[in-house]
Amino acid sequence: MVNPWAGEVALQINGQRHVAKLTLGTLAELEGSLQGEGLVDLVERFEKGRFSARDVLAVILAGLRGGGWQGSAVDLAGAEIAGSPLQAMQCAAELLARAFALPGGE
Repeated sequence: MVNPWAGEVALQINGQRHVAKLTLGTLAELEGSLQGEGLVDLVERFEKGRFSARDVLAVILAGLRGGGWQGSAVDLAGAEIAGSPLQAMQCAAELLARAFALPGGE
């Protein structure tokens, strides 16, 4: 069971359920992978629906690492995510929303 209050999101990869969450360390990793763009730019792309598949994979990879997954970007790129690419996009958007939501919905 995931805890949305802890920023967790469930994702099924290659038939195995994983819990993903963005920690401070994985957010720093994610920001480093954005090639000069910041996290605010990434969040804005998701809010406007202008994100790329690269963005989705980067967010999911960071979230999986935050949840303890030991795989690599190559592993994730070749993996089957249950629910199609749409599920992957929704998962990435949820991870970002939960990571940056203010307590009490403010």
